[in-house]
Amino acid sequence: MSIREVNAVAITDAVEELCIRANTQLPPDVKQALDNAHAAEPWPLARQTLELLQQNLCVAAEKDLPICQDTGMACVFIELGQDVHINGNLDEAVNEGVRRGYEKAYLRKSITADPLQRVNTGDNTPAFLTVHLVPGDVCKITVAPKGAGSENMSRLTMLKPADGVQGVKDFVMETVKQAGANPCPPIVLGIGIGGSFDKCAALAKKALLRPLDQPNADPYYAALEKELLDAINATGFGPQGFGGATTCLGVCIEQLPTHVACLPVAVNVSCHVTRRASAEV
Repeated sequence: MSIREVNAVAITDAVEELCIRANTQLPPDVKQALDNAHAAEPWPLARQTLELLQQNLCVAAEKDLPICQDTGMACVFIELGQDVHINGNLDEAVNEGVRRGYEKAYLRKSITADPLQRVNTGDNTPAFLTVHLVPGDVCKITVAPKGAGSENMSRLTMLKPADGVQGVKDFVMETVKQAGANPCPPIVLGIGIGGSFDKCAALAKKALLRPLDQPNADPYYAALEKELLDAINATGFGPQGFGGATTCLGVCIEQLPTHVACLPVAVNVSCHVTRRASAEV
């Protein structure tokens, strides 16, 4: 078995570039979902609002400007092959990449060193790093900046198993209705079902990494995604809460086994600026 060596400097360089790209260019699948929504939206005010969002995306991409003023927490996901050895400190390499990317592109720094004392770190570090070990010698990095407006609308509950799928649907719809226009709809939902209290929340965040044009591989959950998407759009909140048929661009569910006495459900709400960018080192 051969071990592939990856220098920590290469990880820093990749994270720096991904922070900038993710904040200035919307992923193709999310942009396509916005385009599709605009083409199908019957309500004039909603259609005009979606058009303004599209114009904002174009200006950001053309001028290398942030898509949104809230350039978010730097959520970094690394798929690290078991046959890869990192030469250097992985945490330090990722944080240095975030530091450089946010400085270089003049992105807003929004991280406080302490949740109660509220002192800004000044460079948007530390990153929120998740590492998944995978087979092979790949080192894939994804940066997914997450803004507070939508993050604050996210929720987790521990349902009773007897609540079943209807309990899941009710909780998701209750979360959407409580959020209203606060998360800057049209929204994207990452939903985690199963696991433990902490795994369920992480699962909901991971769900936001899946392209919107890729349904869950399990037909049962793919059908549930479609049902929830239709129900959310039927609420009529519309783009930015102005009414219309486009409240949600996509619903992505990820599921895990769980304890026989548990039914954890987490909803990670994201706005129309659902940002992510990936690269292999």
